This record gives sequence, C-alpha cells and structure tokens, in this order.
Amino acid sequence: MKTNEFIRSEVAGGAVLLVAVVIAMVWANAPFGDTYYSFWHTELTIGIGDASITNDLQHWVNDGLMAIFFFVVGLEIKRELTVGELNSRKKASLPVIAALGGVVLPALVFVALNAGGSGADGWAIPMATDIAFAVAVLALLGSRIPAGVRLFLLSIAIVDDVIAITVIALFYSGGIHLVWLAVGVLGLGLITGMERIGVHRILPFVAVGFLVWIGFHSSGVHATVAGVALGLLTPARPVKGRMVLEELEHDLHPYTSLLIVPIFALANAGIALSFGVVETAASNAIFWGILLGLVAGKTLGIGLATFAAKKLNLAETPEGVLPIHVWGIAALGGIGFTVSIFIAQLAFVDPDLIETAKVGIFSGSLIAAILGSVILIRSPVPDGVPTVADLAAERQEDVGT
Repeated sequence: MKTNEFIRSEVAGGAVLLVAVVIAMVWANAPFGDTYYSFWHTELTIGIGDASITNDLQHWVNDGLMAIFFFVVGLEIKRELTVGELNSRKKASLPVIAALGGVVLPALVFVALNAGGSGADGWAIPMATDIAFAVAVLALLGSRIPAGVRLFLLSIAIVDDVIAITVIALFYSGGIHLVWLAVGVLGLGLITGMERIGVHRILPFVAVGFLVWIGFHSSGVHATVAGVALGLLTPARPVKGRMVLEELEHDLHPYTSLLIVPIFALANAGIALSFGVVETAASNAIFWGILLGLVAGKTLGIGLATFAAKKLNLAETPEGVLPIHVWGIAALGGIGFTVSIFIAQLAFVDPDLIETAKVGIFSGSLIAAILGSVILIRSPVPDGVPTVADLAAERQEDVGT
C-alpha cells in the first residue's frame, strides 16, 4: 500500500472510529443503556460439541476480529522493515529511539502512581499510540504540517506497534498450554513450508492461518499474536509475479480501518458516565497514571528521546521538522485509544477497574489531541518544504490525470 493511500485510509478510519465511539457512548448512557452491556455479553458458540469455542460477543471481537487487525499490523511492520522507513539502521534509528522514549516514560509514570496497588498490572496501558486518530488530526491541520512530520509520526507509530505487540505476548498472556502452543507454532511452520514449495492459492493459507489462531487462542498466548506472526511471515518479494504483501495490505486495510476497529470501539468504548463515575475515576491512581502517562509521559518521552538522539548524532529528523514540530508529534503520540483500551481489557478483570481505565484513556487521549494540535497550529512551515496538504493536492492531480 502506497503511503498516500495508507494515510487516506487511516484518515477515513479515524472519522469512522470517532463515530463508533460516539454511538457507543450514547448507547451506554441512553435510558436503554443496559442493552449495551447485555448485547455485547451475549454468548456465541462457534463449532460443534467438543470442537467448539464459546465466548461473548465482546470477546469474539477482541480475540477474533482484532486478530485480523493485528495481521494487517504485521503486514505493515513487514513492509516497513523490508522496503519502508525502517529498512536501514539510519532510517530506523530516530523513530526507534523516539518510540522507546514514548513507551518507557509513560510506563514509569503509571508505575510511580500505582506500584503495589490494585492497578499495578495496567502499566502498559499508556504506552500505546492510536495511529488512526493521530493521522486524522494531522489531516485536519494539513496546510500547517510539513510532510516530514507525518512521516516521522507514522514511523514512531509502527515501532510503537511492535513494542505493544511484544508486551502483549510477554506480559498479558495467560498460563501457557504447551500442546496448543505447539499446534500454533506447527501451523506457522506449515505456512513457511507452503511458501517455500510455491503454494500460491489463498485458501490453503487461510485454513492453516485459522489453525494457527486456534492454537494460540487455546494456548493462553493471546490470539492477536497469531495475527502479527502470520503478517510477518507474508513474503515481501514477488510470488509468481504477484506482490502478495502489498495486495493483502491493500485489500484488508480498508476493512480493518473502516469496519473492524470501529466495531472494536463500539464493543468496548461504552461507559455509563455520571458524576459519580467520573468522581470515582478521578480519585483512582489508575486514572491519573493513564492520563499523566499519555499526556506528560508520551510528550516528554518522545520529545526528550528525539532531542537526545540528535544531540548524540545518532539520527536526524526528516526534512522540515523543527523542534516545535517534534513536541507536537510527541503530544499526538499520547492519543492512545484503540490499543490502550485493548491492553486495559487484558490487564484487568474487575469491570470497575476497566471502566476507570477507559475514563483515563478517553481523558488523556483528548487532552493529547488538543495539546498536539495547538502546538502544531502555532508552528511555522519552513520555506520550500511540502506540507501534508501539498501532497494531498498532488495525489488529486495524479488521480485526475
């Protein structure tokens, strides 16, 4: 998927995601709000007898549909590592260093406020960046934003995804059932073998991919890890003249951005807000750990790590990216909606803790979006440097011709 097409899909996805959040909030706070919770906790069994899996609808979304989302994330990571902005040490060094700062400091902020408490397991919640919302904000500010800002933010977000996936696999998986894990790993081996012997039809890969998902889901390793692993195994080189990775990303990305992630938001973003709920959340260290982690931790973590890398001559920022732009990017990195909610669902079992975490995520993400927008609106655009709006206009001319 070309960068401009990727951006266009993410911008539309951000808009649809926002609509889904609004619908979930309205539904949960309507007079019939109890139907929101009863609907998403309706159980659904897929399979027959012992060969079946029973989950409520919310878990089918979080464990099933989101595995497809993370498969596309795996494709994006594979593309960036092979032909994109992370395919060399020189290109990758700055976003890697910036992203590390943007995950370590938020986690430390959260731990400082929650160590030893009931919310200690939620330390990874403020680490994530929601690329759809962040890119949508950049699109709204298009004429004020150098194109290099967008490139830098996207690169940081990709590295952020890699770290988040690793954290989920290592710290938010249950007790490991080795037999089922072996089934999942065997499936990955079959995928590799099929690629080497030249199998190119999609259905065999879909069937084995489903086996991999079942193996990981039943093993205790979170099923979304299976999606990422399958994405990373997708060949980046042409297969019988076809660019398989690009085709899959092109075909699936609109579905994940415009359908799967909004459904995830619809299933998870509903909170019955009241003065009591907000007051309770605001008195909880989980709320403040997430809010401060997303706003202060992300901003300072990404910003300081970036400037440290430049000071030590480890990397250079993209063309046209000024220090004030770095702070704007760093602030937008605190928009942690989708993956933050996903991790909150894994970190906590108590519904009250999950609700408190969601209030913190919403509050922190909103403040981060406003802060980043204000910084970037007030930032200059160097002469001769193309902006996000310029690239969009070029794309429209290309389409017209």
